[in-house]
Amino acid sequence: MKRTLLIALLSLAIISAKAQLTPFEKSKDKNYTATYKEVISYYQGLSKKYPQMKLINYGMTDIGKPLTLVVLSKNKVFDPAQVKKQNKRVLLINNGIHPGEPEGIDASMMLIRDLLQKNKLPNDVVLCFIAVYNIDGCLNRGLSRVSQNGPEAYGFRGNYRNLDLNRDFIKADSRNALAFMQILNTWNPEIFLDNHTSDGADYQYVMTLIETQKDKQNPILADYTTKTLSPELYKRMKQSGFEMIPYVEGGRGGTPDSGIVSYLETPRYATGYTAQHNIISYITETHMLKPFDKRVYSTYDFMVHLIDLVQRDHQLIGKLKHDADEQVKNQTSFAMNWTLDASKYDTITFKGYAALRKPSEVSGMSRLYYDRSKPWSHPIKYFNTYKVTQTVDKPLAYVIPQAWGKIIDLYKLNNVVMHRLAHDTTVALQVYYLGDFTNGQRPYEGHYLHSNVKLTTVERKIKFYEGDYVVYTNQALNRYIVETLEPQGVDSFFAWNFFDSVLGQKEGYSDYVFEDTAAEYLKKNPEVRKQLDEEKAKNPQLAGSGRAQLNWVYQNSPYYEKTYQRYPVGRVLTDIKFDFKK
Repeated sequence: MKRTLLIALLSLAIISAKAQLTPFEKSKDKNYTATYKEVISYYQGLSKKYPQMKLINYGMTDIGKPLTLVVLSKNKVFDPAQVKKQNKRVLLINNGIHPGEPEGIDASMMLIRDLLQKNKLPNDVVLCFIAVYNIDGCLNRGLSRVSQNGPEAYGFRGNYRNLDLNRDFIKADSRNALAFMQILNTWNPEIFLDNHTSDGADYQYVMTLIETQKDKQNPILADYTTKTLSPELYKRMKQSGFEMIPYVEGGRGGTPDSGIVSYLETPRYATGYTAQHNIISYITETHMLKPFDKRVYSTYDFMVHLIDLVQRDHQLIGKLKHDADEQVKNQTSFAMNWTLDASKYDTITFKGYAALRKPSEVSGMSRLYYDRSKPWSHPIKYFNTYKVTQTVDKPLAYVIPQAWGKIIDLYKLNNVVMHRLAHDTTVALQVYYLGDFTNGQRPYEGHYLHSNVKLTTVERKIKFYEGDYVVYTNQALNRYIVETLEPQGVDSFFAWNFFDSVLGQKEGYSDYVFEDTAAEYLKKNPEVRKQLDEEKAKNPQLAGSGRAQLNWVYQNSPYYEKTYQRYPVGRVLTDIKFDFKK
């Protein structure tokens, strides 16, 4: 009887173990990635068995489904505020932002199960996994990444609005991004990981890595990542059998043997956005041409090592985050744009394949190919230094008219501290007038991006209204605040067209009527007539055009609309005593 019971119990254990295999593991050749339905069903099953795991839904994505966060907490505490009080670190892992790059989805399913089954959850780190970020694209299953080696079917890069969600973190056009912001600013992670698959060159590595570019990262955090955390990740991945190299697109000459360039992830990208919040951030990029199972297992191993190191350094990471936040509160100057410094580079050993040319069987023209029968390993240049091309000094505060509701909503989601004016107030402050700027020829992610913005800075008394917002720059989020509100920033709100309505002139004049008004104005204001004559002497085109001269008078008269091309956010430079709503 006892033997029969033991056999029955063993059989149940075997069945239970098989039932907890992921769809990837169950597939015959490990070339299968789970569907969205399979992912959620799998996690629901695990959460019923393990009280250390909780599923929490946030927001609603563009496809009408909530963003599911899988939270693992060894002591079963799932309140973010309580987690912080217990001095635990939070590691946030994002999966499926590009569902055609699904390794993280499948690797996370296995890892979460293993951590629970083997009782391996870290003591001092709460783990948060976004099961599938781009649910929209995950449901649109097909074969869109033609240059990739498996899996047999996968999701599409664009979401339901055909947005690339890894270009949406500042502008937040998608509801997916709004839900992500809710997660990030609720859990306030110290570490962030985004799992991807590469495009570009062929080489011998299964795994490559993007880390927040050191010259763009907060220097306190950069010192730790470049000297301690990243080197240890590279070391451990090599010991795991998945030697890593920095992310490779092509190379400065088109192929890796000519040298590779570190990726500059500006705030439109996930890790550029998280860097604004002083979060240590990484992107795994498995190699698109390696077998899918190796890509999944290398992602699994990377997450294991990252979790272990965050646990090992949890106290130090907490202190560094605190110190970085305090530094940014007091930081006075902020970088707006960067460019590669090609005069500086490191030398790293790279394992590649011979890049050769041969006639194309399609066109007959010369084409590139990589010959895997000719592997090579030798030093190459790694260009990993960026220099700041533009900076701005922060004001004491910004004043944002309440009319710009999307900005207010995003600031609330990001926990920016704001105060509202208690009554209409005229404020002496600094304002920008927008001059020339460059537009893209075609829309990029639904926007005609502005760049190379020229500004004229003036001091003005501007009337603001009850309920308008004042944002002081004494916050740990100063970087996010300054980089979004200063129009010359590479991913500022102005760059993403948030303020384009101020570029349209609303009033004008009828020439034959204003001729008499302008003449009378010049008679009464001889100093303006003198300025006009001086401008004509310097500018032959103005001197030769009556229409241009009339327009010059209009622009320099009290009739000209003062809000035309005036950037609506004001910069407070002196300590003004505002009355705020209680």
